[in-house]
Amino acid sequence: QVQLVESGGGLVQAGGSLRLSCAASGSIFSFSTMGWYRQAPGKQREFVATVTSGSSTNYADSVKGRFTITGDNAKNTVYLQMDSLKPEDTAVYYCNAKRAWAVSSINYWGQGTQVTVSS
Repeated sequence: QVQLVESGGGLVQAGGSLRLSCAASGSIFSFSTMGWYRQAPGKQREFVATVTSGSSTNYADSVKGRFTITGDNAKNTVYLQMDSLKPEDTAVYYCNAKRAWAVSSINYWGQGTQVTVSS
Protein backbone atom coordinates (compact mmCIF):
# COMPACT_ATOMS: atom_id res chain seq x y z
CA GLN A 1 0.00 0.00 0.00
CA VAL A 2 1.44 3.35 -1.04
CA GLN A 3 1.39 6.11 1.55
CA LEU A 4 2.02 9.77 0.85
CA VAL A 5 2.50 12.09 3.81
CA GLU A 6 2.47 15.84 3.24
CA SER A 7 3.85 18.51 5.53
CA GLY A 8 4.89 22.14 5.43
CA GLY A 9 1.59 23.95 5.06
CA GLY A 10 0.65 26.94 7.16
CA LEU A 11 -0.27 30.60 7.25
CA VAL A 12 1.89 33.13 5.44
CA GLN A 13 1.53 36.72 4.30
CA ALA A 14 1.29 37.61 0.64
CA GLY A 15 4.74 37.71 -0.91
CA GLY A 16 6.07 35.10 1.49
CA SER A 17 7.30 31.56 0.92
CA LEU A 18 6.51 28.03 2.03
CA ARG A 19 7.97 24.64 1.19
CA LEU A 20 5.72 21.62 1.06
CA SER A 21 7.09 18.10 1.43
CA CYS A 22 5.59 14.80 0.34
CA ALA A 23 7.22 11.68 1.74
CA ALA A 24 6.42 8.47 -0.12
CA SER A 25 6.46 5.00 1.43
CA GLY A 26 8.58 3.67 -1.43
CA SER A 27 11.10 4.84 -3.97
CA ILE A 28 9.86 7.81 -5.96
CA PHE A 29 11.50 6.15 -8.97
CA SER A 30 8.66 3.62 -8.85
CA PHE A 31 6.19 6.31 -9.91
CA SER A 32 5.76 7.64 -13.43
CA THR A 33 5.06 11.10 -12.06
CA MET A 34 4.68 12.79 -8.71
CA GLY A 35 3.12 16.14 -8.20
CA TRP A 36 0.90 18.57 -6.42
CA TYR A 37 -2.70 19.54 -6.85
CA ARG A 38 -4.78 22.01 -4.85
CA GLN A 39 -8.39 22.62 -3.99
CA ALA A 40 -9.77 25.93 -2.81
CA PRO A 41 -13.13 26.18 -1.00
CA GLY A 42 -16.00 25.78 -3.44
CA LYS A 43 -13.70 24.92 -6.33
CA GLN A 44 -12.58 21.76 -8.06
CA ARG A 45 -9.18 20.26 -7.45
CA GLU A 46 -6.66 21.67 -9.92
CA PHE A 47 -3.23 20.78 -11.19
CA VAL A 48 -0.26 22.70 -9.76
CA ALA A 49 2.98 20.93 -10.77
CA THR A 50 4.41 17.52 -11.61
CA VAL A 51 7.84 15.93 -11.96
CA THR A 52 8.50 12.73 -13.88
CA SER A 53 10.83 9.88 -12.99
CA GLY A 54 13.10 11.41 -15.63
CA SER A 55 13.03 14.75 -13.78
CA SER A 56 10.94 16.60 -16.36
CA THR A 57 8.71 19.20 -14.76
CA ASN A 58 5.41 20.78 -15.67
CA TYR A 59 3.61 23.71 -14.04
CA ALA A 60 0.22 25.35 -14.15
CA ASP A 61 0.39 28.77 -15.79
CA SER A 62 -0.79 30.38 -12.56
CA VAL A 63 2.32 29.24 -10.65
CA LYS A 64 5.04 29.34 -13.32
CA GLY A 65 8.01 31.36 -12.18
CA ARG A 66 6.87 31.26 -8.55
CA PHE A 67 6.73 27.55 -7.63
CA THR A 68 9.44 24.92 -8.06
CA ILE A 69 8.96 21.16 -7.79
CA THR A 70 11.93 18.91 -6.99
CA GLY A 71 12.54 15.33 -5.92
CA ASP A 72 15.03 13.82 -3.48
CA ASN A 73 15.40 10.17 -4.40
CA ALA A 74 17.49 9.35 -1.33
CA LYS A 75 14.67 10.57 0.94
CA ASN A 76 11.78 9.36 -1.24
CA THR A 77 10.43 12.89 -0.97
CA VAL A 78 9.07 15.46 -3.40
CA TYR A 79 9.08 19.14 -2.54
CA LEU A 80 7.12 22.15 -3.70
CA GLN A 81 8.91 25.43 -3.07
CA MET A 82 6.35 28.22 -3.20
CA ASP A 83 7.60 31.79 -3.47
CA SER A 84 5.84 35.12 -4.02
CA LEU A 85 2.67 33.63 -2.62
CA LYS A 86 -0.65 35.29 -3.38
CA PRO A 87 -3.99 35.12 -1.55
CA GLU A 88 -5.38 33.15 -4.49
CA ASP A 89 -2.86 30.38 -3.72
CA THR A 90 -4.88 29.63 -0.58
CA ALA A 91 -6.05 26.01 -0.78
CA VAL A 92 -5.56 22.51 0.50
CA TYR A 93 -2.56 21.09 -1.33
CA TYR A 94 -2.54 17.39 -2.15
CA CYS A 95 0.42 15.24 -3.12
CA ASN A 96 -0.17 12.84 -6.01
CA ALA A 97 1.81 9.87 -7.25
CA LYS A 98 0.94 8.03 -10.43
CA ARG A 99 1.96 4.67 -11.81
CA ALA A 100 1.18 4.47 -15.51
CA TRP A 101 1.28 1.66 -18.02
CA ALA A 102 0.27 1.46 -21.68
CA VAL A 103 -3.49 1.33 -21.08
CA SER A 104 -4.01 2.03 -17.42
CA SER A 105 -2.78 4.05 -14.47
CA ILE A 106 -3.18 4.21 -10.71
CA ASN A 107 -3.25 7.42 -8.73
CA TYR A 108 -2.34 7.74 -5.07
CA TRP A 109 -3.16 10.77 -2.93
CA GLY A 110 -1.97 12.22 0.33
CA GLN A 111 -4.27 13.58 3.00
CA GLY A 112 -3.66 17.21 2.09
CA THR A 113 -2.05 20.15 3.83
CA GLN A 114 -3.61 23.59 4.24
CA VAL A 115 -1.89 26.66 2.80
CA THR A 116 -3.37 30.03 3.72
CA VAL A 117 -2.02 33.27 2.27
CA SER A 118 -3.20 36.47 3.91
CA SER A 119 -3.35 39.80 2.10
